[in-house]
Amino acid sequence: MQEEDKNNEDSIAESQKQNEPSKGICVWIWICVCIPIQWFKMLSREMHWSFVFGVVVVYGISQGFGGALAGVGTKYYMKDIQKVQPSEAQVYAGITSIPWIVKPLWGLLTDVLPILGYRRRPYFIFAGFLGAIAMLLLSMHENLHLVLAILSLTAGSAGVAIADVTIDACVAQNSISHPSLAADMQSLCAFSSSVGALLGFSISGIFVHLIGPTGVFGLMTIPAGLVILVGFLLDEPRVHNLSYRQVNQNFVDAGKAMWTAFKREDVWRPCLYMYLSLALSLNILEGMFYWYTDSKDGPSFSQESVGFIFSISSVGSLLGAILYQYALKDYAFRDLLFWTQLLYGLSGMLDLILVLRLNLKFNIPDYVFVVIVESIAQMTNRLKWMPMLVLSSKLCPSGIEGTFFALLMSIDNVGLLTSSWGGGFVLHVLKITRTQFDNIWLAILIRNILRITPICMLFLVPRVDPNSFILLPRESVDSKVDIDASETKNVELMSLVHTVDGI
Repeated sequence: MQEEDKNNEDSIAESQKQNEPSKGICVWIWICVCIPIQWFKMLSREMHWSFVFGVVVVYGISQGFGGALAGVGTKYYMKDIQKVQPSEAQVYAGITSIPWIVKPLWGLLTDVLPILGYRRRPYFIFAGFLGAIAMLLLSMHENLHLVLAILSLTAGSAGVAIADVTIDACVAQNSISHPSLAADMQSLCAFSSSVGALLGFSISGIFVHLIGPTGVFGLMTIPAGLVILVGFLLDEPRVHNLSYRQVNQNFVDAGKAMWTAFKREDVWRPCLYMYLSLALSLNILEGMFYWYTDSKDGPSFSQESVGFIFSISSVGSLLGAILYQYALKDYAFRDLLFWTQLLYGLSGMLDLILVLRLNLKFNIPDYVFVVIVESIAQMTNRLKWMPMLVLSSKLCPSGIEGTFFALLMSIDNVGLLTSSWGGGFVLHVLKITRTQFDNIWLAILIRNILRITPICMLFLVPRVDPNSFILLPRESVDSKVDIDASETKNVELMSLVHTVDGI
C-alpha cells in the first residue's frame, strides 16, 4: 500500500514537471499579449479609442514605421535615381528637415487658431493630404527633376511634423485631464514609436530591393491616409463663439512672452550650449552610407543588410534611454554632459577603425562590426540628448510651456541642420564623391574632434541637480498669454527625441 502511494506521488510529481513548461508558456503569452491588450482597452475606455488610435497611427505608423521606411528609401533614391554626390545628399537632407525647425508655428496654430470650430481635426486632415500628395508625386515620376523631388520630400516632412505637433497637443491635453494616466500616455507614445521603427527598418531594405525607392514612396501614402482617417475619427469638442481678434492677440502675447523669457541669462546660455553641441557634431551619414554600399572601397552591403543594420542599431537608442532612466538621471547636468559628450566623441573613433579596414585584421566581419558601431553610436547619442531634453523642459516659463518648449527644440533642430550642412561642406572639401572615398577617414577624424569641443563650453550649463526646478518666476513673463495652457503644457516632449537619432 505504501509502495503504491509512493508511486502515485512520483507520477504526480512527474506530471507537474511536465506541466511546468506549458505553464511557463502560458505566463509569457499572458505577459506579451493579454496584459498589453488590457492596457490598450483601459486607455481607450478612459480617453476614447480615437485618441489611442491617433497616437498609434502618428507615432507608430507615420513616424516610426513610415519614417524608417522613407529614411532608407530616400538614401537610395538620392544615390541611385537622382545620382547626387554624398555632400549634396547631406545638404538636401538638411533642407527636408526645415519643417521640423518651424514646429513652434505649427504648435501655435493648433493652440490658438481653430478651423471650422475644431483645434486638432483639420490639422490632421491637412497633414495627411499634404504627405499623401507629396509621396504620390515622388512615386509616379521616376525621372522627377531634383528641385521638385526636394520640394516633395520637404512637403512630406512637413506633413509628418504637423501631425506630430497636433497629436502632442492631444497628449498634453489628456495628460492634464487624466493626470494619473500621464505616464501611461508617454509610454504609449514611446512604445508605438519604438515598435514602428524596428519593424520599418527591418523590412525597409527588402522593399527597396523589391519595388525600388519610388515604390517605397508609393507605400508611404498609406500612413498619410491613416493620418487623414485620424482627423475624421478623432473625438474632439467643437469651439463655439470664436473671436478671431482674440486669436490675433494670442499670437502677439505668446511672442512677447517667449522673447521676455528667452532674454534671461539662465535660459539663453543653456540654449547656446545645446545648439553648439549639436552643430559641432558634424553629420556625415550620407558619406558613410555611400561607402557602406560601395563595391570597391567599402563592404558593399546589400539593400537588405542596410535595413537590418539600421533596425538593430535602433535598439541601441532604446538601451540608451533605459540606461539614462534607471542609472544616470539623478546626476548633475554639467557632470553628465561632460562624460556623455566625451563618450560620444570617442565612440566615433570606431568608424575610423572600420574605414581603415582594421577590423578585418582581427577577423571581425564588416557586417558584425558595423552593427556594433551603429548600436554604440545610437546609444551614446541618446545618452547625450536625454539630459539636454530634461534641461529644456525645466527652462520653460509658466503659462506657455508647450510653445516655449517647441521653440527650444527648434533651436536644437537648427543645430541639427547646421550639423548636416557642415558635414556636407566637409565631404565636398575633402572630395568625397560617389566613387572616391580616399579621404573619408579624415572626415571621420575631423567629426570626432569637433564632437569633443563642446566640453570646453560646459560653463554655459547650470550646475544644478536635475531633480530641482529651473522654473522662471511668473512675473518674469510680463505678457498675459491667453493660450489654453491646459492644452499646451509639455507639448513636444516625446516626438522630438526622434530627430536626433540620425546624427
